[in-house]
Amino acid sequence: MDAADIEAGRHRWREKYEAAGLPERTTLSGIPLDAVYGPPPGTDDPRFDRIGWPGEFPFTRGLYPTGYRGRPWTIRQFAGFGNARQTNQRYRMILAEGGGGLSVAFDMPTLMGRDSDDPRALGEVGHCGVAIDSAADMELLFEGIPLGEVTVSMTISGPAVPIFCMYVVAAERQGVPRSALNGTLQTDIFKEYIAQKEWLYPPEPHLRLIGDLLEFCTAEMPSYKPLSVSGYHIREAGATAVQELAFTLADGFGYVELGKSRGLDVDRFAPNLSFFFDAHIDFFEEIAKFRAARRIWARWMRDVYGARTDRACWLRFHTQTAGVSLTAQQPENNVVRTAIEALAAVLGGTNSLHTNALDEVLALPTERAAQIALRTQQILAEETGVTSVIDPLGGSWYVEALTDRLDEEAERLLAAIAALGTDGSMTSGILRGIATGWFTGQIAESAYAQQAAVESGARRIVGVNAYRESVEPPLEILRISSEVEVEQREALAERRARRDATAVATALARLRDAARTAENLLPPMLDAVRAEATLGEICGLLREEWGEYVEPPRW
Repeated sequence: MDAADIEAGRHRWREKYEAAGLPERTTLSGIPLDAVYGPPPGTDDPRFDRIGWPGEFPFTRGLYPTGYRGRPWTIRQFAGFGNARQTNQRYRMILAEGGGGLSVAFDMPTLMGRDSDDPRALGEVGHCGVAIDSAADMELLFEGIPLGEVTVSMTISGPAVPIFCMYVVAAERQGVPRSALNGTLQTDIFKEYIAQKEWLYPPEPHLRLIGDLLEFCTAEMPSYKPLSVSGYHIREAGATAVQELAFTLADGFGYVELGKSRGLDVDRFAPNLSFFFDAHIDFFEEIAKFRAARRIWARWMRDVYGARTDRACWLRFHTQTAGVSLTAQQPENNVVRTAIEALAAVLGGTNSLHTNALDEVLALPTERAAQIALRTQQILAEETGVTSVIDPLGGSWYVEALTDRLDEEAERLLAAIAALGTDGSMTSGILRGIATGWFTGQIAESAYAQQAAVESGARRIVGVNAYRESVEPPLEILRISSEVEVEQREALAERRARRDATAVATALARLRDAARTAENLLPPMLDAVRAEATLGEICGLLREEWGEYVEPPRW
């Protein structure tokens, strides 16, 4: 890019930035800081069209011209355990301690669309998250928390739509109209087939549900983000940074194709898609990954899918520090790992962030460990000066070269995924890759190589294969009482006894009829939830209609 174009971009950026009227910033020593740095005036830079200015295509340096000076990232702590009342108390603590949003972790029965009294739920209720059986649980989960004022992220995919309906009904019972709700639902079923394995139905009916959700939210919930495309679980399964980047963006493109196939305007529904990435321990690679992700998404949205607005080209993403990087050995070291990973996410321009607790490798976090994780983010935001300059590593020879390399490698994988299909679409390639086990094979090979490097000593992990201690003090961890399951099952039985059985049966029959047509399933599902139909009843009904997915064997 020649000097004149660079200066024109600088001028455009400065006009937008100055319109915000933000105060000046300095270092701790009082040195004045520019909001962003770029090439010296009058300098040509042939690579600058790939870097650009904040708030301008291709958004390598961020979505907003003001960066974190205008608004820091949202501190969003992931939490959920036991029953709804216990988790509600943890949420109140997070908000009271300065958390900016809530993120719900569900237990395994809920993630698999089963009630707490299902025989398959035995021993699992409340252990890896909160148990939610019906709208009454969701109402209790947010008791005293105004849903019209707090953004809520829900990490669930297989039964995401009925859980979403319970959230909407809980808001209704607070007097909050659904049009006022703001938050994120994960809903990403592709990554379940690829990595996490928490599916319910075959891919096609799952995509039907997601399409119905996209239509409903586009029409009725303009601020809500109904789909968060998740690379986090892909990376945690053993993928490399390049694979996480490519597989996640491919899934996102598949959902864009789904929306367009429903006749939705890409400039209307794409701004409400969001992403969820892993912040791993390789500091500079992670920063480059986030910068490359924004650039690739913007390029494809404009050039492939015809987006005409900046907002439709934005890749907004949440980040969670890498659970897989935590160690049971010397668990206090995990505080340091998490801080480094969180800083990488911030320097990469994340829009919201969760920091893992030091004990999460062993159990759900204690309140003390969760508070340390929260304070880690607050120290980054308040004490380090990291919010003073937008994309402070932009222009670094190393970071830009690494960003370019990740961009190029991800594009090669995206081309390979599309080539798997029969019609050139990303959706066809993803479905074929799922059916043949291509994705799982790719991740398994990467995971094996990483583990082999640890075992050979080529990759050193402090406390695991380097600087080990023979004796370690015991760590106090959170233990979920078996009484949680007993109480949850009793509460569920009482609700079933109290509810209007005829109203439930009528609502479920109406939902079944709709499932046999092309009708949008959200309205009848909302009616079933209002009648206190349970998650297991709704998902069980749809299993009967659509069948269950069985993963093909791969050797």
